[in-house]
Amino acid sequence: MADNDRPSDRPSDRPSRGGEHGQDGRRDAHVRRPRRGRHLEERIVDLILEQGLPAGSPLPAEPALVDTLGVSRNSVREALRALHTLGIVDIRHGYGTFVGSAPLTAVTPGLLFRTRLRVRDDPGALADLVEVRELLELGLIEQVAGTVDEALLASLDRAVEAMAEGDLAVADRRFHEALYAPVANVLAIQLISVFWDIYHQVAEELEQAPVDRVRVVQGHRRVVEALRSGDPAQSRRAMRDHFADLRERVRQLTAAVDSEPR
Repeated sequence: MADNDRPSDRPSDRPSRGGEHGQDGRRDAHVRRPRRGRHLEERIVDLILEQGLPAGSPLPAEPALVDTLGVSRNSVREALRALHTLGIVDIRHGYGTFVGSAPLTAVTPGLLFRTRLRVRDDPGALADLVEVRELLELGLIEQVAGTVDEALLASLDRAVEAMAEGDLAVADRRFHEALYAPVANVLAIQLISVFWDIYHQVAEELEQAPVDRVRVVQGHRRVVEALRSGDPAQSRRAMRDHFADLRERVRQLTAAVDSEPR
C-alpha cells in the first residue's frame, strides 16, 4: 500500500497484492486515482510547510517527490498542476516548480462564475458584492485617515482627475489601490481587489445605460477631501456616502434588467 493511501475496512478500498499496478493494476489505479490525487495535494502542501520553504523557493525535484511521497510520477504531476491553479505552486516549464504566493486572485475565476450564475437568475445578487466591499472599506478607511500624507493625497487627486477625463474603470481601480496602499492588511487589500474586479465585470455585462461619470467623480472627490481634513469619522461618512451611490446604481441596474421581457 502506498503511504499516500489511508487504511480502510472496506475490501474494495484495499490495493491488490501487486500494489498500484498489481494483477488488476489498471482497474485498481482507475478506481483509486481521484482519492489519491486529492490527498496528495494536501501532502505536498504539508511538505512545503514542514520544510519551511518560502514563496519563490524551488520544490524538491520531481524524482525526489516521487520517492518521498511514495507515489507515481503522473500522480505527482497531476497534484502539482492542481496546486498551480490555486497559486500554491508555480510551474515554470524548463526551470522547475517553485513555491507560489497563493494570491487571493486565484479564487477570482470560480467566484466570478458563481456570481454570474447567480446574477443570471437574480440580478440583485450583485448587491452582495457591493455589501462585502463596503464592509471591508469602511473598516479600513479610518486607518488610512490616520496615516494619510501629501503623497497619498496627490496620488488620489490624480486618480480622480483621470476619472473625469479618461477611462473611468481603470482610474477607479487605481484610486482604490492607492487609497489602501498604506494599510498593512494585505489580505483585506487583496479581497477588495477581487471583489472590485468581479463587480465591474458583471456590472458591465448588465449595464443598460452609461454610468453617471460626474456623480462618480464627485463621490470619490468627497472621499479625498475628507481624508485631507484629517478627520477619520468624516472620512468614514464620505466612504459610506460613496457606497450609498453605488448601491443606488445597482438598484437601478437591477430594476432595468428585471423589467426586460424574459
